[in-house]
Amino acid sequence: MANRFYRAICFDLDGTLLPMELDGFMQAYFQSLGAYVARFGVAPQDFSAGMKAGIKAMAAHDDARPNSDAFWEGFLACVDRDAADWEGELAAFYDREFGAIGNDVVPSPAAARAVNALAAKGYPLALTTMPMFPRRAVEWRLEWAGVDPALFSRITSFENSTSVKPKLAYYAENLAALGVSGSDVLMVGNNTKEDLAFMGLGADAFLVTDLLLDPIEFDVSSVRNGTLEAFADWAESLPVCADPATGIEAGLVSMAARDEALASNGCPDALAADAAVSAAGFSINGVEG
Repeated sequence: MANRFYRAICFDLDGTLLPMELDGFMQAYFQSLGAYVARFGVAPQDFSAGMKAGIKAMAAHDDARPNSDAFWEGFLACVDRDAADWEGELAAFYDREFGAIGNDVVPSPAAARAVNALAAKGYPLALTTMPMFPRRAVEWRLEWAGVDPALFSRITSFENSTSVKPKLAYYAENLAALGVSGSDVLMVGNNTKEDLAFMGLGADAFLVTDLLLDPIEFDVSSVRNGTLEAFADWAESLPVCADPATGIEAGLVSMAARDEALASNGCPDALAADAAVSAAGFSINGVEG
């Protein structure tokens, strides 16, 4: 496979840079969060329903609101709004308690090696992780992976994203934020459905196989693939970035810019396809959508 000349490189986090099984992490996360909010006297079933409603709302909404707004609308419809300053308390949880969930994670040295090598060669980096967590939770997970968050020009989170994987709208808003075409980008991930969806906008891909997730029975041999160690070796072999993306937007991008990215990358009807993705549903550790 011939190398492209990339202007930006996008990384998935969980299962790619971070060697962690998603189901076990989500179980520990919900247990820790449930114990934290128990002090407010909220019935466990109400809190669980609120979290599920918030996650479903983030996956389903298709308007210009950030995912955080969709989450809070769904969550607060299920819990006693007056039981706590929910936004403040959950922010405190992510700041003070969430980090302990990763105490037993053993990072792969290849993660930092790959990211550091690409940054040193001048490649702008974006962390295109599922944007259902606040920024602080994403930063914690990068720390568990042994990777410096400061090396990324853009990190997706529920504050700066209006869509989710595997919707093309999510990837289009990242192209708009980066100011590049799909063909300018390499996507590095471990999930053939969620991460390789970016190829629908012209992106190249490297499929990391250590914790491979292949729900669509993808022909893995059709893309570059290998362990994270192999990717780090390959990253070190790449030339210096000749034409790096500039003026990268770290925050929200407009729907107009997102839609322009869809159209200019050959997918003017992608929003209809994304609606079908929402209708088909999703599952995160038993949270069905």
